[in-house]
Order: sequence, then structure tokens, then C-alpha cells
Amino acid sequence: MVPFGTSSMPGRPTNPQPPEEIEQNPARARILAAAFAAFAERGYAQTSTLEIATRAGVSKRDLYSLVGNKQQILTSCIQQRAQRLQLPARLPEPRDRTTLEEVLTSFGTQLLRETTDGTVIAVFRLAIAEAVHTPEVAHTLHTQARAGARDALTQLMTRAQAAGLLRGRPADMAAEFAALLWGDVLLELLLGLSVPPDARELTRRARAATTALLQLHAADEHDTQEPSRRR
Repeated sequence: MVPFGTSSMPGRPTNPQPPEEIEQNPARARILAAAFAAFAERGYAQTSTLEIATRAGVSKRDLYSLVGNKQQILTSCIQQRAQRLQLPARLPEPRDRTTLEEVLTSFGTQLLRETTDGTVIAVFRLAIAEAVHTPEVAHTLHTQARAGARDALTQLMTRAQAAGLLRGRPADMAAEFAALLWGDVLLELLLGLSVPPDARELTRRARAATTALLQLHAADEHDTQEPSRRR
């Protein structure tokens, strides 16, 4: 969701389950799957809660009880996908340059893999299509998905800076890494001009972005060896 995974991440499955399969309540999962499909096909404004309920095989009363109104349904749909872009809790601490390179490459590959997924691209297209008439769709996408990935990346940069491995403002370095990572990939996917990159290409892009970022912001050898003496 940003312009923002090595092939697997510590603590995460290599092939994450579709969001609807993660839901513990089968009826709620059906509602969210039906809603997402309807939003993608018909647009947010043209989709009614009755249509969502009918597609999911539930009553409108159950729909409101299990998820909420249409805006809450949309938010839940996006939140499911945003969860796949969070920084894993068991990610190695970046205490040296080698570990930092591994962590950045892994996180960058994950970010690319999840965001180029077809359902995520559909969310972006939905937000673009509804930008004028239903701006809350874009707002929800930004606050629930893009911001989460940006914050996770900024957190990683902050930890690397605290370890004396990077120099610069964490938020700026996160934005630079995202730009290096993406290039024109997201735009081309949204326009239907390309297909999602394969696993090898995802890792290559993430590794290249990591190398470029470190060339720009890596702390010099003296700072890395003696972080406690920096002022």
C-alpha cells in the first residue's frame, strides 16, 4: 500500500493466508469477502449493504451486528490487508551492517510482495475511482494501510540509527527507501501495463534499494565502532 518480502520473513508464513481465511468468524469472513468483491466490481458508492448481505448469505441485521455500516465494512476490508504490511515482532535487531542489510532486504521484499498482490492493487484502483465522489475510501486506505507501512519502516530506520548504523532523519530515510524500492512498479500495475514481479525480481529490487540507501546514509566506520562517544 505504500509507495510502500528475502523470500520469507521471520515469524511470518511464506505464503500468507488470504485475509478472509484469517477471520475467526465464518459469517464475518463471508461478509468482508463479499464486500471487497462488490466494492471492486461496482465501486463503493454503488454498492449497498443489502447487496453485500445477499452475496454473503446473511441478513442485513447480522451484517450490521458482525461488522457495522458500509464505512465500517470498508475500513475492516482495508485493515485486513494493512495487517500484512506490519513490521514482524521477531525481526532481528539491526546491530551491525550485515544484519541491517538482511532486515531491510527482507522487509522490502515483503512490502513489495504484499502490495503487488492482486487484491491490494484492486483496493488502490477502488480508491482512485472513488476519489472525487467518495473521498473517505482514499482516506481510509491512507490511514489504515499506507501509514502503517510507513510507520513500520520509520521504526526500523529509528532502530538502525540508534545502533549507530545510519545517519539521517528516520522518516526521510523511510521515504527514500520506499521510493528506491518502488520506482514505477505500482503505477504500471495500476494502469495494467505490467504483471506483478516474480519472487526473484522482488528480492532483486529490495536488495538494490537497500544498497542504494546504505550508500546514502550509512554511518562511517568510526561512528559504527564507537556509538557511545557520539555527541
